[in-house]
Amino acid sequence: MKINKLKYPLLVLTLLVAISGCTFFRPGPAKLFRRAVKNEPYDVIIVPGCPFDGKEWSLAMKGRVIWAVYLVKKGIAKNIIFSGGSVYSPYVEAKIMALYAEQLGIPKEKIFIEDKAEHTTENIYYSYHIAKNLGFSKMAVASDPYQSNLLMGFTKRRFKLPIAHIPYIIDTLKTIDKVNPFINPESAHVDNFKSIVETQSKWHRLRGTQGKNIKFEKE
Repeated sequence: MKINKLKYPLLVLTLLVAISGCTFFRPGPAKLFRRAVKNEPYDVIIVPGCPFDGKEWSLAMKGRVIWAVYLVKKGIAKNIIFSGGSVYSPYVEAKIMALYAEQLGIPKEKIFIEDKAEHTTENIYYSYHIAKNLGFSKMAVASDPYQSNLLMGFTKRRFKLPIAHIPYIIDTLKTIDKVNPFINPESAHVDNFKSIVETQSKWHRLRGTQGKNIKFEKE
């Protein structure tokens, strides 16, 4: 079948928009931040985890932790839930992030740990229920812009309480990222660890990324 050259790019764009859930038209980080400031303070921000190699934090983890610390110190959020188990390395991601946040000045009593999640959708789901059990009702996800964009549809359709998104603003992050705190990661280390790559097939991991391994409870 011959496709008109002019129509083909439009067809591709239409398909991409449909597949992505119209993510192209979602508000950017700056706009979301302005919304967050208007509605502050949030009871808690949920911060999805990143793998830790046992030596130093990755750029992805650094960005998320520093942004979470910034939001608390600015009074935009009162508490943090760090989420993530020992998924790709023998270190519980949430505990590692919490150690860094403490070194950056966040009191322990403002930090909560969710250590079961293996996928981003699980980060949000399990943390949401921890927040509810703690009596928190005003929640937001604080992560990088790409991950926030992917999660917006999931948070909108799956939860009774609204979950806002406060992705980090790169220009703001650049002004505060010149920190490199030291932590002792041993308290976050898991013995007899097996990577998710060994315990789950690619298909099962894909389902997990889509939230299809979660046993959703009625609220």
